[in-house]
Amino acid sequence: MSAKNKHPQFSISRALIYAILILGALASVLPFAYMLMTALKTYGSATTNNFWPWFPLGDEALQWSNFTETIETSGKDNQWQTFLFIRYFVNSVVTSLAIVAGTVITSIFAAYALTHINLPGRNLIFLLILATIMVPNDLTLVPKVVMMFQLQWYNTYLALIVPFLASVFGIFLIRQFFLQIPRDLFDAARIDGAGHLRYLFTIVVPLSKPAIVTTALLNFIWAWDNFKWPLLVTRDSSMRVLAVGMQQFLVSEGGTKVQLMMAFAAMVVVPIVIFYFFTQKYFTEGVITTGIKG
Repeated sequence: MSAKNKHPQFSISRALIYAILILGALASVLPFAYMLMTALKTYGSATTNNFWPWFPLGDEALQWSNFTETIETSGKDNQWQTFLFIRYFVNSVVTSLAIVAGTVITSIFAAYALTHINLPGRNLIFLLILATIMVPNDLTLVPKVVMMFQLQWYNTYLALIVPFLASVFGIFLIRQFFLQIPRDLFDAARIDGAGHLRYLFTIVVPLSKPAIVTTALLNFIWAWDNFKWPLLVTRDSSMRVLAVGMQQFLVSEGGTKVQLMMAFAAMVVVPIVIFYFFTQKYFTEGVITTGIKG
């Protein structure tokens, strides 16, 4: 009798968990769906039926031309003789990929040094690195901007990239993964005559691919969405990234048309979705398998 009572309770609790997860998933997806559907409406449909229905009414066709109109409305870049949206997009791609490459490389080498090289006080060094997370970013914002002026990096790619070529969270995440690799592999590699670099790139890095991909994905999303720093260290529209370009678009003529605003937002979000789609396997594995071993 007790066994029969347990089964319904288990089923109900499991159904409740699934219901909560489904509601959470819908809450995450619905804003994106609303944005995309509004981007495909006409101006009249977007303003008179702003929230519902999402899909165009009646025989109204999907307005794919809104995306090209958004690009054309963004303005002209005189330096490249193209539309500003194209320049925003290129700047975002260049800075994001450079930041991802820099953070992955520095995180790998720092994590390896903190786990496989007998540095004096390496645990203290790691704690000091982690302590920098406690410093609010806004507190160091003004000194960093002043440094960009003094180094004559203002309004250049260097200002957008160099300050973010290291990631404390990336070092932490990859270090935790490195700690799970058996020490016997390192001893065997040393017996075979492998040096630190050979052991790192032939054994450690392949085994740590989930953590490395997770670091790359998180830093790409952060770099792609970064707004405050590019706004402060750039002056010309030709040096702006998509996040700042979108803000300029909203206060310009394009901001008066809801469907164009949503089209701009959709084109900003889509690259992140595509990047996550190709890396979700490693991202999930990296989050699950990275322990807190110290």
